[in-house]
Amino acid sequence: MATLLVLAYPEGLALAGYRLIPAMAITVAFGLVAWGLRGVTFSGALAGSLVTFIICLAAGPGGFTVVLTVFLLTLFATRFGLHRKLQNGLAEKTEGRRASQVFANVAVAAIVAAPALFVPRASHFLMVAMTAALCEAAADTVSSEIGQASGRRAYMITGLSSVPAGTNGAISVGGTLSGIMAAFVVAFVAASLDVIRPRWILIAVLCGVLGMFLDSLLGATLERPDRLGNNAVNFVSTAFSACLTLAIGLVMLSSW
Repeated sequence: MATLLVLAYPEGLALAGYRLIPAMAITVAFGLVAWGLRGVTFSGALAGSLVTFIICLAAGPGGFTVVLTVFLLTLFATRFGLHRKLQNGLAEKTEGRRASQVFANVAVAAIVAAPALFVPRASHFLMVAMTAALCEAAADTVSSEIGQASGRRAYMITGLSSVPAGTNGAISVGGTLSGIMAAFVVAFVAASLDVIRPRWILIAVLCGVLGMFLDSLLGATLERPDRLGNNAVNFVSTAFSACLTLAIGLVMLSSW
């Protein structure tokens, strides 16, 4: 089977072979550091290492740096105003994100990046979709955490009625702007490292931000009445951002 894969996809798999050892070393180290910083639990570190390993194979060191950017943004946002969030009952005293939470937020990025190993010609569009998914993951977490830390009122996305900060499906001006900025940072890092081309920055940011709003909409309509869990909402939202990016890419490709 391995021989058949190499014969069928020589370019992508040969490139993955060159990246194999460095990717393993970098991602294991990344997982241990993230665990040491209490950004993730031990299971979360294993999950993060696996996802990051796949992205490293498909996107190279630049892909790892994009994932690292998402991790640092979300770690900062989670700890920003933590004392106030704990006082208001909006944060839990945990050892970090669990494996299920890690997969819910970044598994889609690995899923859309992996085919680049077998279809190198499509890698450009796949990297943009991966970046959009990571933009959504960063934007969603940052907007939520910053919005909760502000301690101000928020508004339900379905009717803009005023509700306490931290309510599922609620959005705030400060949180939304912070999320958009986070998405832009992720896309900018991806472009600066040649993971995507600069002209795709706005597309990745737009799709990521639309995914962030979808997350809030699902939170208000499905998560709040306990019809869908938070991890499922996060996974669907990142998948939406990635699929929307691919759809835009296909439309643009067909028009060239």
